[in-house]
Amino acid sequence: MRYSKMGLGVLIGCALSSVALSGLAGAAKLNRVAAGFQQPLGLANAADGSSRLFVVEQGGKIKILQAGKVLPTPFLDISSLTDAGGERGLLGLAFDPKFKSNGRLFINYTDKGGNTTIARYSVSSANKNVVDPKSAKVLLKIEQPYANHNGGQLEFGPDGMLYVGMGDGGSGGDPENYGQNMNSLLGKMLRLDVSSDTLSVPKNNPFVGKDGTKAEIWASGLRNPWRFSFDRKTGDLWIADVGQNKLEEINFQAASSKGGENYGWRLKEGNSCFNPSRGCDAVRANGVKLTDPVFQYPHNRGVSVTGGYVYRGSSVPELAGQYVFGDFGSGVIWATSRDGNGKFSTREMMDTDYSIAAFGEDEAGELYLVGYDGTIYKFAR
Repeated sequence: MRYSKMGLGVLIGCALSSVALSGLAGAAKLNRVAAGFQQPLGLANAADGSSRLFVVEQGGKIKILQAGKVLPTPFLDISSLTDAGGERGLLGLAFDPKFKSNGRLFINYTDKGGNTTIARYSVSSANKNVVDPKSAKVLLKIEQPYANHNGGQLEFGPDGMLYVGMGDGGSGGDPENYGQNMNSLLGKMLRLDVSSDTLSVPKNNPFVGKDGTKAEIWASGLRNPWRFSFDRKTGDLWIADVGQNKLEEINFQAASSKGGENYGWRLKEGNSCFNPSRGCDAVRANGVKLTDPVFQYPHNRGVSVTGGYVYRGSSVPELAGQYVFGDFGSGVIWATSRDGNGKFSTREMMDTDYSIAAFGEDEAGELYLVGYDGTIYKFAR
């Protein structure tokens, strides 16, 4: 039985204060900066000059970490709106690119009925450290057939559009084949325009106007994208997709892409055929060639990939331009680089005892690791 991304807190890591990066000759370490969070799943910044970090807890709270201290009052508390547990709960947070002026933020959570819910909120006019609960506006609900594989990540792209990572709906092996069903939002990367008061579909989405295909879809063939991110310098998109029985994978989409990529699931797990068990390379889904991952690893090295970020900070120059990610089950951390010819190379950076639930960036591009045990670490030289 493979490990659930959040199931029962398996393999909770030890509270080590720092770990050397053996793969980079001791160039960096992980320093503990805060602890005591309840099953955190994400960390974000508002890009508003406040230097605040916002920690997303699965149970429904978002807490502010500022100058190394956790503020006593939650930034937002939707505990009453979600039944958290397993792979459900408050799963994602994204701040509007114009947050500094409009105070808007977006969250992804599973509601009481288990449905994916994308909602918009606004910061209180009286206190910038608290969200106004009355400002809630649900923009999108997606029915979930099972309790797992909800995805949950929200991220604004360099184009100002909101991207949503959706899992295949759950169970195992994608029994309904949602990953390849273009009339379903499950198993997809969505691209949405939330710049006005209501949600709309960008006119240049790749499947706009195509019969039998949801116009919100940006890319397909995903099993359970557990954390994706845009390189803040290049705009390239990196997607970590949790595997089934054998392989965990990292997918890459260049900033120049017009969308429409099909990353293969359930036809393929990694670059290997899954269903059907052979001949999958000859399959063309919706006229699009299947896109293989740029890196994959077997389950003797990890069982549940957690996507990270391309490092653009200044504290660890040896990591500059490298995509850093890890594994929830094994605690292993890797770094992937791409040279000028487009060739990818990946090396193992460290083998930790942490249950890596997420990574995050601060406003300066410095990188953090979120441990599911409630501890936040920062990469340092």
